Amino acid sequence: MNNISDTKNERSSQNITKKIIKKKALEMRNQGRLYDLPNEALDDYFYGSVDRFCDIAREIRNAKKVLDVGCGEGLLLLILDELGHECYGLDIAEASDKLQTACKQKNIKFQSCNIEVDSLPYPDGFFDAVVCCQVLEHFTHSHLWAIKEMYRVLKKNGIIEIDVPNVVCFRNRSRILRGKNITFDYEKHYLLEKPILYKGLSFYPHRHNREFTKNELKLLLEAGSFEKIRVNYLSSRRYRVGLERIRSIGSAMRDLIRSFRKSLIAFALKE
Repeated sequence: MNNISDTKNERSSQNITKKIIKKKALEMRNQGRLYDLPNEALDDYFYGSVDRFCDIAREIRNAKKVLDVGCGEGLLLLILDELGHECYGLDIAEASDKLQTACKQKNIKFQSCNIEVDSLPYPDGFFDAVVCCQVLEHFTHSHLWAIKEMYRVLKKNGIIEIDVPNVVCFRNRSRILRGKNITFDYEKHYLLEKPILYKGLSFYPHRHNREFTKNELKLLLEAGSFEKIRVNYLSSRRYRVGLERIRSIGSAMRDLIRSFRKSLIAFALKE
């Protein structure tokens, strides 16, 4: 009986479309199942990220066990759980109240972990997929330890997803031409920022310490021993309704030049 059920679930995951995934994600948001409403800050984050989340969910649709490294508020984890994945999350910070509640009610397992220097708390070959969304740019130290740990906990033929800011995007080029820095406010986030001290090291996770070029992200995955690496510029598809959709025209025009896009997204395999 279990084999029949597993076969049905596999067929269902193979047939799921990005449109279906987005519909589910929007329903969860509107029902307050992703975060308590109203919440302007998380709405801004969700609407700016939901298209990317759907791309990721579609790509890893056949993965049973999924780890989200640097899961933050856990929005992607909650969506993946709704789609039937067995979900695990790690973050340097404690889980949000909503994620803590979800962990109790659902089969989501969360642990705090400083992934820059700690071993991931899982055995070798444990996951079918590992995702890491807009996290590596916050690293203070080398990314190599973390990428090797992600490789270790993946099963053979497991898939990794990483997305990061594109350092040569239109926004950054424009700021430099106007005499501005591409990173956060200098006084608040660099001059006066207090480090988090851990294992005798200083960490600055609340700012961007390193954004990436396409070749650099590929190089990182190669250094982690990954194969069949695909790195692409990610389209800026913010979810908008009504007259707000007019604002998407500017993003679409900018995205015609791929290197102007805000983010990079990569998929690779452990072979």
